[in-house]
Amino acid sequence: RGGGEAEMFFHIVLERNMQLHPRHFGPHLRDKLVAKLMKDVEGTCSGRHGFVVAITGVEDIGKGLIREGTGFVTFPVKYQCVVFRPFKGEILEAVVTMVNKVDFHSPSSQLCHVLSAWFTDLGCLLVLQMGFFAEAGPVQIFVSNHLIPDDMEFQSGDVPNYTTSDGSVKIQKESEVRLKIIGTRVDATEIFCIGTIKDDFLGVISDPGGAL
Repeated sequence: RGGGEAEMFFHIVLERNMQLHPRHFGPHLRDKLVAKLMKDVEGTCSGRHGFVVAITGVEDIGKGLIREGTGFVTFPVKYQCVVFRPFKGEILEAVVTMVNKVDFHSPSSQLCHVLSAWFTDLGCLLVLQMGFFAEAGPVQIFVSNHLIPDDMEFQSGDVPNYTTSDGSVKIQKESEVRLKIIGTRVDATEIFCIGTIKDDFLGVISDPGGAL
């Protein structure tokens, strides 16, 4: 993968209060806490730190405090984990998930709502309604029409795509592309990115349709 992608992974230490039912108390208490920690935390997103890819170790489990009226006990846990967070200017490889005219008003698309609010503020919503979505691990990236090379045109049909005039390069669903992050927006639970393939050394890496 590109050099920028490695820089988006960080090994950090976090803390979390874990609640455990008394039925789990016993010689395997630590194992139960660690298993619950992994289940609750891995694959989640923190707007501050990014996506938690994996827990790599538990540094400390503090003394438990009984919660009145419930019987549950809360344990403060300090743990090491690998997180993934993209930054503006990073270059990474991603897989295209959709090529289409984007409906920013679709009630089923939270990402489109976020992009709509974001780019309406920038006054450029109209030019962003065509493009493609791609995924790099847990991150979704939107590449708009004006951030795609000028010699590529949108082709509608059963398999919407962007194709060069001579047909030698095609972007469609499942294509792998190298792109650069030019903007990120972070909320409490998700990270959204805008990318470009218009710079040098960016674009299609592999095409499932065999155009390359």
